[in-house]
Amino acid sequence: MAAVESVTDDIAAVGIPGVSLSKVVLAELMHFDDAGKVIDLPRGPHELMRHVGRSYARMATTEFDPLLDLTRDWRPDVVVGGTMSYAAGLLAARLGVPHVRQTWDIAPHDDTDEGAEEVLRPLLKRLGLAALPSPGLHIEVCPPSLQPLLPPSAAPAVQPMRWISANRQRRLAPWMYTRPAGRRRVLITAGTRAQLIHEPIGPVAPLWPLRSLVKRLTAMDVEVLIAAPERAAEQLRPTLEGARIGWIPLDVAAPTCDLMLHHGGGITAMAGMSAGVPQLLTPEAAYGEIIGRALSGFGSGRMLRTEQLSPGQDPAEEIAACCAEMLADPVYAQRARALADDIAALPAPPEVVRTLAAMGAP
Repeated sequence: MAAVESVTDDIAAVGIPGVSLSKVVLAELMHFDDAGKVIDLPRGPHELMRHVGRSYARMATTEFDPLLDLTRDWRPDVVVGGTMSYAAGLLAARLGVPHVRQTWDIAPHDDTDEGAEEVLRPLLKRLGLAALPSPGLHIEVCPPSLQPLLPPSAAPAVQPMRWISANRQRRLAPWMYTRPAGRRRVLITAGTRAQLIHEPIGPVAPLWPLRSLVKRLTAMDVEVLIAAPERAAEQLRPTLEGARIGWIPLDVAAPTCDLMLHHGGGITAMAGMSAGVPQLLTPEAAYGEIIGRALSGFGSGRMLRTEQLSPGQDPAEEIAACCAEMLADPVYAQRARALADDIAALPAPPEVVRTLAAMGAP
């Protein structure tokens, strides 16, 4: 697996051999232009997703030539890339081998492709391509029951695949895989954005008034888990009594939870869906809203836009109230389990690998 330097340790920690391509950091590409000037993030959903696509495309331009060098020593029969791993499709086109595009969450990415193509035009021209190449196979992890609740996408869902949670492999503590006796459990995470809150790269503000929120949840006799990078956790622990804070393996811990509260990140949402856990989303951007609307429409989640609260409303109070309502209503858990069953019925990754192998066969 080839990737940027910042994630090669994560690749190794899940047991996959990795190769570093570039030292660029995606968060910096999202928040700074090539001249080092801070980018004002677009507010509109269409433009914001185009900006995300442009950021991933900038990353792809740093990856392409190192990828090409890698294939001179180790030539692939098939190139598999994530939804916005644009270098994968370009490399496959250059080598004349099949390209497989694998989605990593449920949100359509047509807008991001539009933004990416703007940035990649010089590289497309160099490769003799008029547009982004279409994949030979599109792997779709969105469960069928959610697809009617999402915006239409031009991408064909050719090959469905079961989404399976995975984390860095580390020693577990018993509390990570056992439910607390007689208490409900709520997991809070900002995903990769938690790093931005405590090591700001751009103009980023905290997602939630955590201290007040944790106090309200613990008063409801709820055990609170907060998944955060260690550097962020060190700053949070002294101020958040009664919460477990730090590295939390979602693949292990999510099934022990009664509710997940998060920002609408695709991987976090998929972890909750596959574990059958109700979710409360407080998205800041269009990406999270797409996921929040789908889960709300299915009945396994709710969405709360805290920035739309009236001046007199306390965000922590409103979030805690939503948590209390969802924990008290068994329908959310029932619908969440139905969604997990829908995911579990999809073809497992080993079955899909056989299809990929056949694509690369001489």
